[in-house]
Amino acid sequence: MPKRDFLAIPDFTREEIYDVLKLARRMKAGDYREKPLGGKTLAMIFEKSSTRTRVSFEVGTFQLGGHALFLSSRDIQIGRGEPLRDTARVLSRYVDGLMVRTFGHSNVEELAQFATVPVINGLTDLLHPCQVMADLQTLQENFGDDLRNLKVAWVGDGNNMANSWINAAYRLGFEMRLACPEGYQPDAAILERARNETSILLTTDPKEAVEGAHAVNTDVWTSMGQEEETQKRLKAFAGYFVDSALMGRAAREAIFLHCLPAHRGEEVADEVIEGPQSRVFDEAENRLHAQKAIMATLMGGSGGAD
Repeated sequence: MPKRDFLAIPDFTREEIYDVLKLARRMKAGDYREKPLGGKTLAMIFEKSSTRTRVSFEVGTFQLGGHALFLSSRDIQIGRGEPLRDTARVLSRYVDGLMVRTFGHSNVEELAQFATVPVINGLTDLLHPCQVMADLQTLQENFGDDLRNLKVAWVGDGNNMANSWINAAYRLGFEMRLACPEGYQPDAAILERARNETSILLTTDPKEAVEGAHAVNTDVWTSMGQEEETQKRLKAFAGYFVDSALMGRAAREAIFLHCLPAHRGEEVADEVIEGPQSRVFDEAENRLHAQKAIMATLMGGSGGAD
């Protein structure tokens, strides 16, 4: 079979997403004993620092019988200007899969174009698909397998997480409601494509976005690489604070999600992230299981959940 990559959630069909999520739930429940990565190696290229991405991929590869190799851009020739296409072709001769956490989305696209092994997007400035797959698993744990009738709210920066949530709504058909300040909206092309398939609300009013939502999401206001914009962003995002009053507008059974790390007192109140509606640590754990399912599917030939 030709190699497949996972650079964005729409790289999988709706049925494939549900299959991967089903497999992830089996893995979490301890019902999956196979070692599809036995004798295989995942190369993990990091241009951005990480806690959850590195640990979950490294542990997950080990649990599936494989070996994960950490490659910092400071330690390999990418950091000295070697073309990405050369790196992709060389590493493909050594390893069985690549996971990349980088800045520009074009970087992971170029690696995927020239690699002959599967490439997984661990994060780019445009998209964070593995995190949202874990978030979808968290939604299923709280609301059941079929996500089509859910309303999901996003409050804050129209960043890589917001873009990936829109991609998920595009594939799975749930309602997506986003509140973002002017000048910080999600990617226009991603937004327009999704609007042709499902209900997408884009507003500047967090109250409007959260009203009746089953899940309320936010993220830090200043991501890696944007530190020089911190003061400007603090002003722009004033009023996009997720506190108990805002959560009170969501559905009674609503949950709170955050990909972490969180700046408590900035984008979210401590009372919310530590409160009974918070699922942030279930969400963090599900990175492990969702990514294991992705790797088993792409690298191990587990192409189904049964």
